[in-house]
Amino acid sequence: MKTWICCISFCCLLCGLYAQELKYTNSNNAWDPDSLGNHRVLVAFAGEGNIAKVVIPWRRRDKNPADKKVIVQDARSGKAIVNVTTKNIASASGEVYFEPVSGKGEYYVYYMPYKNEGRANYPKGVYLPSAETASANWRSAIPYDMQANAVATEMQSINAFNSNYPMEVAATEKETNDLVQKNKSKAFIVFPEDRSLPVRMNTSLPYRWIQKGPADRFSGKADRGEYYSFQLALFAIKNIENITVNFSNLKNSKGNTIAAKNISCLNTSGVRYDGKSFNLHPAVAKGNIQSLWCLVNIPPSAAAGKYKGRAIINSKGNPPVAVSLEIEVSGNILEDGGISNPALQTRLHWLNSAMAQENAVIAPYIPLKVNKRSIDLLGRRIYIGDNGFPLQILSFFTKEMTGYTTNPSRIFTGPVQFNATKQGASNAMAWKDKGLQFVKKEPGTVSWQAESYNADLKKEVTATMEFDGFVMYTVKLTAVNDISLKNIAMVLPFTKDASKYMMGLGQKGGYRPGSFSWKWDVAHKNQDGTWIGNVNMGLQYSLRDEKYTRPLNTNFYLQKPLLLPASWGNDNKGGINITEEGNSVNVKNYSGERFMKKGDSLFFNFTLLITPFHPVNTDFQWQTRFYHKYDPIDKVKAAGASVINIHHANAINPWINYPFIEWKKMKAYIDEAHDKGLKVKIYNTVRELSNRAYETFPMRSLGHEIYSPGQGGGYSWLQEHLGDDYIAAWFVPGIKDAAIINSGMSRWHNYYVEGMNWLVNNVGIDGIYLDDVAFDRITMKRVKRVLTQSDHPGIIDLHSANQFNERDGYNNSANLYLEHFPYINRLWFGEYFDYENNGPDFFLTEVSGIPFGLMGEMLEKGGNPWRGMVYGMTNRMPYDGNNPGGIWKLWDSFGMTGARMIGYWSDNCPVTTSNINVLATVYQKDRSALVSIASWDSTDTKITLNIDWKKLGIDAAKARIIAPDISNFQKAGTFNATDTIPVEKGKGWLLEISEQ
Repeated sequence: MKTWICCISFCCLLCGLYAQELKYTNSNNAWDPDSLGNHRVLVAFAGEGNIAKVVIPWRRRDKNPADKKVIVQDARSGKAIVNVTTKNIASASGEVYFEPVSGKGEYYVYYMPYKNEGRANYPKGVYLPSAETASANWRSAIPYDMQANAVATEMQSINAFNSNYPMEVAATEKETNDLVQKNKSKAFIVFPEDRSLPVRMNTSLPYRWIQKGPADRFSGKADRGEYYSFQLALFAIKNIENITVNFSNLKNSKGNTIAAKNISCLNTSGVRYDGKSFNLHPAVAKGNIQSLWCLVNIPPSAAAGKYKGRAIINSKGNPPVAVSLEIEVSGNILEDGGISNPALQTRLHWLNSAMAQENAVIAPYIPLKVNKRSIDLLGRRIYIGDNGFPLQILSFFTKEMTGYTTNPSRIFTGPVQFNATKQGASNAMAWKDKGLQFVKKEPGTVSWQAESYNADLKKEVTATMEFDGFVMYTVKLTAVNDISLKNIAMVLPFTKDASKYMMGLGQKGGYRPGSFSWKWDVAHKNQDGTWIGNVNMGLQYSLRDEKYTRPLNTNFYLQKPLLLPASWGNDNKGGINITEEGNSVNVKNYSGERFMKKGDSLFFNFTLLITPFHPVNTDFQWQTRFYHKYDPIDKVKAAGASVINIHHANAINPWINYPFIEWKKMKAYIDEAHDKGLKVKIYNTVRELSNRAYETFPMRSLGHEIYSPGQGGGYSWLQEHLGDDYIAAWFVPGIKDAAIINSGMSRWHNYYVEGMNWLVNNVGIDGIYLDDVAFDRITMKRVKRVLTQSDHPGIIDLHSANQFNERDGYNNSANLYLEHFPYINRLWFGEYFDYENNGPDFFLTEVSGIPFGLMGEMLEKGGNPWRGMVYGMTNRMPYDGNNPGGIWKLWDSFGMTGARMIGYWSDNCPVTTSNINVLATVYQKDRSALVSIASWDSTDTKITLNIDWKKLGIDAAKARIIAPDISNFQKAGTFNATDTIPVEKGKGWLLEISEQ
């Protein structure tokens, strides 16, 4: 079946041919594109003999068309024709000669066949090279000057999504040159274009524009209340720079006005992801095209009628160019601003949204409280010195991490030191402090500043603390005189108790080494800081300067790595040393020797993140059971799950990170789930974006703001419609969803927040599933605010494959994403996490989430259920391996809700074992307890239990110990308190202790 798209008349003579009329259609997937390509030409042969010649005016946009293979297929039999050869293959047209094996009739010419190489989800679309398949005898009989005896009748794409019509049907070189000659006195010419036809090519003119010609007028139709958009496309006759666009008021004949303030240009101004306004001044190289997307917010109160005004396009050194605007506003009112029809680019204004930017406190956090020089926040307190740096940090979390204590734990042995040492000196220079000044005291944000100086240096400190425990420091160091420095260093003096564990700087999560040395290597390693702490207290810090930008992550770090901070890195002279000195563990962040001229400034910026964030919510862990698959809701409910995670690549959420196309199907599914008592979350994150996004080409017009620069390649659609300068990301073969890597922090995050808000209010999602995270904490807070509005649950779970590998820059997933943990409800770590060959210190710090106030789940090979339960973790349905259903049933029969979790890491744990490699965690209730036992011993072993009956709250004389039968976990059994219990290597038990 063929679907008409349109037709276009090519009135040029090609090789003496008569004019042709070519139709553009799509085939509704009539052939296999992975062997024949996405495009073909339908050719009618009405001649005689065994040689057919067709001249195809295909107007291609792809580079080097002569290098690509041409396949001719007999329409009648469907078989490929062997005797095929080509001549004069170019972008404008090409000659194809073939043997018409079935005589008169229709033949197909496939002109961009490709094959997919590489991994299925990261394919490399390789176009088949031009190859001679015809026999020498047949070729020798071709009179190449013969008249064409076949006619190209249709240009056909595999489907409408792959079509090139009309914006990628390219003008010929001659047509373009003729246009340039007619306008050679101008710097650029303007092609106003409708929003329904986004400009797709940067270096080739659409033939549509040759037919229309440039214009100084745009007209369009819109509704009241609509966020209307249109394009002013510039074609540069010369190099043009510093482009700006100004708009007049729009007025109708009755004097009604749409104010100029309601009109903007996406390419010249906007709002950053952090809420700050900015201006852009794009440039266009000679011969290139720049589409300027203009947005008009038409008030619902606007009277119907034709509104007229002007857009003035300015550029450096050129006279302004005026374009008349006429927008006919109907009497119809769009209550949603047209948001429900994103194909008409009605959501582009989301890119400039400041939604949820105000730093309002998010539950369960509490407002910050300043008392003289201390700041209180949930479970923690920080004291600030006269120099602006921390004097002390206290944690009020219990060792079990289930509540608070009035007897806090200290993180530091003394104040944080910032030292500068002159060349030749043995001691650091003394500072004179001007004093501490708080400049902002708000519930969500507290800011302060301080200044210190000596004879040669001035140090200006500004810092901002947020309600979750994040502190951003800006430290500006300025030379008052020329000075040679031996070193500039910041020392964090941890207590030994607060530095038991470490994660980051190339160290897997686990026990902190006694001494440690690290050097910068940003080209290969995504490392600029570490987490050091214990279960109930700790600190993550990162070293930065004023030019810090977030790198790419998750397979793509090496394509956009960290920038070496000029201050801390100092041409790789800087580094970090950790040493134990008496009762203190000193973490020395040094920058090495350097010379500073008078007036030179360096920024020794850094961040602090005080952990934990809140107590673990054990009841949420027991009651919230994820089912990670799009399945019938009754099946999910029967499995015992309570929350469904809808991944992408399925019927209701097909396109990765763009859940707006099949939203009606998604809503119907969610409504049914809610009716049956289940919640539904969806896969939606930022890192890569489906090529199905309606805004793909408007966002490509923003250069590298939204999409990261790269070498291109990947799936054929990307190569054929984006051309180059992008990074191909995840690909789903079954539905051919091809994603593109986002550039990092950009206005797409504003769209993302608005999209979440829309999904909550219009589709009813109960949260999101994050598959790694490519945005910062500002965006995370905004997302959490919109997800939890009006008492919506706003559940967020984070999955990550282990990032500790070469392509990810050897960072730890937990360390990489720690800034997001205050807003996460569950961790799922993940592929490539080794649950068998790592010790309990690794489980505790890098997998469980407990030192940060979270709990987690396992994934790789189904996890280790015995070790997992020591941390309250299972794996997730319906993944193969260790089905958690049996453990879930035990949770219900024992009554885990309300039980007190007392982990092996706490001195208060009432049960231990006789083997230090076999650990026990207790889930305590009134007169009963569930004891989770797991072995990290290297062999099968036997243990006895050491039970503090008083702590356990059970009368030893009345106690009984049973091992309930749990499918794929353990067989039923009964033990006495003094029995020797066998424990298999890598396994364990769940034992119920209760009074008879």
